[in-house]
Amino acid sequence: MTVHVRAVGTALPGPPLSNARLAAHFGTNEAWVQWADTFIGTRTRHLSVDLDTGTVRTDLAGLAATAGGRALSAANVAPAEVDVMVLATSTPDALVPATVTMAAERLGINDVPAYQLQSGCSGAIQALELARRLLEGGAHRTALVLGGDMCAKHVDLAMDITELPPAETVSTLLFGDGVGAAVLSTADDGEAPELVEAFVRLTGLGRDPAQVVEWFGAAGNRDGSAPITEDYKAIEANVPAMSAEILAELLDRAGWEESDVDYLLPPQLSGRMTERIVEHLGLHGAEEISCVTETANVGNATPFFQLERLLPRIAAGERALGVAVESSKWIKSGFAVARA
Repeated sequence: MTVHVRAVGTALPGPPLSNARLAAHFGTNEAWVQWADTFIGTRTRHLSVDLDTGTVRTDLAGLAATAGGRALSAANVAPAEVDVMVLATSTPDALVPATVTMAAERLGINDVPAYQLQSGCSGAIQALELARRLLEGGAHRTALVLGGDMCAKHVDLAMDITELPPAETVSTLLFGDGVGAAVLSTADDGEAPELVEAFVRLTGLGRDPAQVVEWFGAAGNRDGSAPITEDYKAIEANVPAMSAEILAELLDRAGWEESDVDYLLPPQLSGRMTERIVEHLGLHGAEEISCVTETANVGNATPFFQLERLLPRIAAGERALGVAVESSKWIKSGFAVARA
């Protein structure tokens, strides 16, 4: 039984914020802006927190409901027709209740299996793979798959950014907030591309995490550890090679040659890192589908933003590959899409 991507919807909170706007808020100078533009290569991002007032514009469940509603509308699918729901995030609104249940509440979805996967950048593909397998099994017909993150809630808007260690400064610039959603279905309308492959593989045995986001309860931060740490050098060193390994495995699993690929959806770590990864992959015949320079790295929403850009472009007979690497504990993931 084949599974098709019927439609995609996305949602971003607030207006785009440039590096210059961040510099003005945190009291840095033009040299800092130039460094951010050149070294990071991400120009804008959208945050769920208003920089001026500190007001939270939306929670993850609210943004998920917006993205999910847009995907359902685009697919001409009513909430009551959804058979299963999956959400991937590394930043849920609360430990319980699960954010997927609160998003379902706002969408009017009930009496269906609902799954929440907690993971970093590979989580969206974990969700796609899980939904695909559930649909292939024949027990369900239509799945609403969501991925998103709210990173702004981990940022102290009153901090002195000039005093941060380089790794924490990079983390502040890399990420934005957003949610994406896809409607997967076993029904083939002749237009929707097929989700041919999706795989996820942990490869972190014996390797230190390159990103850690801590959670502190009522007891507080007892050991004084930083709330967010990032080994950007390890990411730079490992992600291009891991992306090439994912690409090779996807081609093998799908039975495709490099020349068969029309579109490449590469990892969206930052504008500059994505450039390096695409160059390393050397898939010169494929059109790149990227969003990171405008949205920043939106974590588990990223593949959906790329799919949203892909769907209007992919024509009959064309094929696309998506690649994502999670550096928190080194997870490789990828997916393949083809239109008949």
